[in-house]
Amino acid sequence: MREAIQELSAKLNYTFRNPALLEEALTHSSYANEGRHGLQSNERLEFLGDSVLGFITAGYLFHKEKSPEGELTKLRAALVCEKALSSYAQALGLGDYLLLGRGEQRTGGASRPSILADAFEAVIAAVYLDGGLEPVKRYLLPFLEKEASNQKRRHFKDYKTTLQEIIQQNPEERLDYVLKSESGPDHNKSFQVEVHLNSNVIGTGIGRSKKEAEQQAAREALKLMGYDG
Repeated sequence: MREAIQELSAKLNYTFRNPALLEEALTHSSYANEGRHGLQSNERLEFLGDSVLGFITAGYLFHKEKSPEGELTKLRAALVCEKALSSYAQALGLGDYLLLGRGEQRTGGASRPSILADAFEAVIAAVYLDGGLEPVKRYLLPFLEKEASNQKRRHFKDYKTTLQEIIQQNPEERLDYVLKSESGPDHNKSFQVEVHLNSNVIGTGIGRSKKEAEQQAAREALKLMGYDG
């Protein structure tokens, strides 16, 4: 087990001062309940890891996304749901290191999404208890960034095209997108755009790029016009 702990620690890019924490994080209740090993299950760590993941994910989204609270809540849930967590665990190869009871081993517990997701939460808690938030953030943020990008691609709606199609029904009407402000450093810009119908402002949007701000302005205009976006 010592070699497995060292190997997994290298994948996490973190050296444990107390390797027993990582061993506990890898111990499924089916293994602990066999009573032959004197190990606690990872359930308590899983409980803590769930909160640590939620906190880090909320902070990441708060600083990176300009969406309203409701959308942030939905995106946070998507980033820490069982499907997402099990995919993070698979990328880590976590199933190869789990301590499972005989029954779980026979029935493929090492690849079961619920077990992998729970174990990933437990591992996050183990790193947190051993070294604090910073090493957890360093390891976790690339996963969150990739999954957030995937989620946005999956749920992207082209509000500009929808708005244009509606306005084109009246050929005399004209849409224009006007950049009102640009702020922030190069790596974290913020743009504010208005969409004008003829000379009237019908929507305002903020985004990390002009295109994103234009989409948000079009979305606001669609809501004003009674279209659910």
